[in-house]
Amino acid sequence: MTHREVLEALSGLLLGLFVAMISSTVVSNALPRIVADLHGSESGYTWVVVATLLTMTASTPVWGKLADLFSKKMLVQTALVVFSVGSAAAGFAPNMGSLIAARAVQGIGVGGLTALVQVVIASIVSPRERGRYSGYIGAVFALATVSGPLIGGVIVDTPGLGWRWCFFVGLPIAVLAFAVLQKTLHVKTVRRDVRIDYLGAVLIAAGVSTLLVWVSLAGNSFGWASVTTGWLVGLGVLLLVAAGVVEVRAAEPIIPLRLFRDRTTSLATFASVLIGVAMFGSTVYLSQYFQLAHGMSPTRAGLMSVCMVGGLLVSSIGTGRIITRTGRWKRYLVGGMVLVIAGLFLLGTIDASTSLVRVGVFMAVLGLGLGATMQNLVLAVQNNTAQKDMGAASSVVAFFRSMGGSIGVSALGAVLSHQVSVHVIAGLTRLGIDPAASGQDDGAVPRLSTLPAPVRAVFESAFGDATGRIFLVAAPFAVIALVAVLFIREVPLRTTIERADEADPAPAPVPGVQAAAAGGREPRVKETSGSR
Repeated sequence: MTHREVLEALSGLLLGLFVAMISSTVVSNALPRIVADLHGSESGYTWVVVATLLTMTASTPVWGKLADLFSKKMLVQTALVVFSVGSAAAGFAPNMGSLIAARAVQGIGVGGLTALVQVVIASIVSPRERGRYSGYIGAVFALATVSGPLIGGVIVDTPGLGWRWCFFVGLPIAVLAFAVLQKTLHVKTVRRDVRIDYLGAVLIAAGVSTLLVWVSLAGNSFGWASVTTGWLVGLGVLLLVAAGVVEVRAAEPIIPLRLFRDRTTSLATFASVLIGVAMFGSTVYLSQYFQLAHGMSPTRAGLMSVCMVGGLLVSSIGTGRIITRTGRWKRYLVGGMVLVIAGLFLLGTIDASTSLVRVGVFMAVLGLGLGATMQNLVLAVQNNTAQKDMGAASSVVAFFRSMGGSIGVSALGAVLSHQVSVHVIAGLTRLGIDPAASGQDDGAVPRLSTLPAPVRAVFESAFGDATGRIFLVAAPFAVIALVAVLFIREVPLRTTIERADEADPAPAPVPGVQAAAAGGREPRVKETSGSR
């Protein structure tokens, strides 16, 4: 396919990816207002994010495996429909419980869209040329990340609209993506007579979800060392062990364990978990930091995201083009991880009094590192993977990155909530205010504009100090990810869609052929059902 033909085929996919990404970013600046209006707590704030990440994580390997078996076009369109249903339900949610449930439905659609884009690209573009298109994915990611908070901030601040339109705004884009996909995406579907591993899919989703629920609630709803922790962890591990047994025996496993025999796949997957913890777990709370620690409006908080996304955009497109030209990719992975670590440690120094210019520079450093890391980990895995397993392999990396993100958002959200609570109680006590009597010790996220100036200062300081702390907690995970990346062996990017061992084999020598050829007669070879 020519470059133009590939872009035409990807146009609908990139629209779908955009609507998936914007579903999270457009609501980020509205969350403090949403939680306050629906009378939620800091735990509820976390769960609005975690619900989407959880279902996205659990469904990603299922979408990837289905892409190896069925029409990729049909699957992408199905994911768009699921996403749209969840978005509409979230927009009409009357309370926090309904909103969290609707966000979970959204996450299933987002899981399909994020996994299938990589799978389709791998079906039509060789690894050597894929860096260029990974840059386009990075550009869409950056556009959604920048425009989402801005759109969300404007919607929240505009009289007559309100935060509910943050969920409705993606629906026209989803409809447009569906129509464009119908017209432009034509990917060959290889029909195979297989049985879907439904039991494995259910066990994987249940096991991962159970552990994520534990991470999300531990420390707030119950203690880390408690009976509830014991049975949740035990149940989660038991379900995952059962899933492993089922996957080993299944003819078409959801996550083929043979993929992990490849060192690159194993190390890249491990690094993806840790990057997910560091990236999602820390950055998701930046918008809350700007609004609650610096008293910024949702629109102004959205503008601050330009700093990190600008770095991501430059490094994603830049490294993608260089990799396509040179075929070398490991040095950019290593350099990207170094920048991620530096960005996290720098952001770990921020508090409520930190200059916004300094915070913006620190965010740009982190963005440069993430742009050079995220897509290139997927590229390294796809380069070593057979085409028949491309859907499963691509989704495995996305699955573990999302799982790391879910763990990070949940665990670091618990750390943030605890730190804020400690700082608020201490600050109010210093002011001579009884936290229990004032109703400010229940973990609820307040409207700062309604608080007296001294109490508001306490909350701003608490959120500022706590946000810096979670970046320091996330940084060691990035350090371990760098170690894993260093041990990945660089394999030259192939210039074909299929691996060499998947190409049509040369005809096996037939006895008597050379003698017949020497006599000038063309030999007759009997064709069997196994011949290609």
